[in-house]
Amino acid sequence: MALRLPRPHRFDVYVAVGGLLGGLLLMGIGLSSRGPGDPITLFDGPWPVLAPLVVMACCELLRRTAPSAALLAGTAAICADLVTQGNLATILMFTDLVYAAVLYGPPASARRIPWITGLLTVAGTLVPFAVWRVPEALLIGVIIGIVAFGPAATGWIVRDHRDAADAARLRAEQTALLAEMDRTQAVLAERARMARELHDMVANHLSAIAIHSTAALSIDRPGTSRDALSVIRENSVAGLAEMRRLIGLLRDGGDGEPAAVPTLDGIGALVEGARANGLDVRLDTDHGQVPAPVELAAYRIVQESLTNALKHAFSGRVTVALVQCDGVLDVRVTSPYGHRDGPRAPGSGAGLVGMRERVALLGGTFEAGPDSSLWAVHATLPVMEGDPE
Repeated sequence: MALRLPRPHRFDVYVAVGGLLGGLLLMGIGLSSRGPGDPITLFDGPWPVLAPLVVMACCELLRRTAPSAALLAGTAAICADLVTQGNLATILMFTDLVYAAVLYGPPASARRIPWITGLLTVAGTLVPFAVWRVPEALLIGVIIGIVAFGPAATGWIVRDHRDAADAARLRAEQTALLAEMDRTQAVLAERARMARELHDMVANHLSAIAIHSTAALSIDRPGTSRDALSVIRENSVAGLAEMRRLIGLLRDGGDGEPAAVPTLDGIGALVEGARANGLDVRLDTDHGQVPAPVELAAYRIVQESLTNALKHAFSGRVTVALVQCDGVLDVRVTSPYGHRDGPRAPGSGAGLVGMRERVALLGGTFEAGPDSSLWAVHATLPVMEGDPE
């Protein structure tokens, strides 16, 4: 399989071409880093300078796509340039390779290169001075620091700022994502709450309307039909009022009076309405002041249980009991249970789901099912003693 070299970045191509042309221009005008008589110059003349220059320009093509390999090859080229008269463009391109290796290279290399160049700078300062004992020897360390350690330190600073910016951007994106998730969950929770309220407020009245309209159509007695139509009208008016209350809650912008929330005091009216719809209901209550969320949940549980009894229960007594004891409001509704061909009015099955959700939101327990010859709905709602709302 043929080895495919990474395609160089466009900016890296510009840097390589610019460095090569600049080096050729310096060669053309005869400007070099060292003169022909320099002690470390092994190859005099302008042409030996060309090989390190071309190699360094080729390394610049890889400064972003393969920074570590480019730095290794560039180090060999700069060492070769030291034994020639030298070219300033070669040195400048090497400093760029050091900078790019720290900025674009792997994290481990980015951490090591500043330390290595720093140690070379210290060694290049102390060793020549210790050997030659002349102040000019200190310039070797200065040159190494400018050519190697300076670009490495600059690349590390730029990389650190870039990583910090990326981390801040990532945190901002995560914060925005969490906010969007919270908003979505809040919308879903509000939709579920509205669905429960709409079902609990309207289902009772619509069930009564369906049952009594069926009776009015099936019994050909003017008196019975008139009574059924009276009940239908009452439930229609009550259901319309409940719908208007819900619409008012949705449209309330804070300008009007807040709509009244059902409380335990309204359960007596629920029972009377159920009796008017033909149920034999007995109410037993023994409770004190409880928080508003508990009151609303208990009210809706009793309301939905009476609706289900109206649609599904056999003839017989329906019992509603609310007892507060040991920090818990116990709500129990029982109705006669047995096999029927079908309900007296159609249902969606959302009532039990809504009651279970209400109880779960308050941290209580909920049970619903047959108990001998009765259908029992039993909910326990925790009450914060001494902190009613």
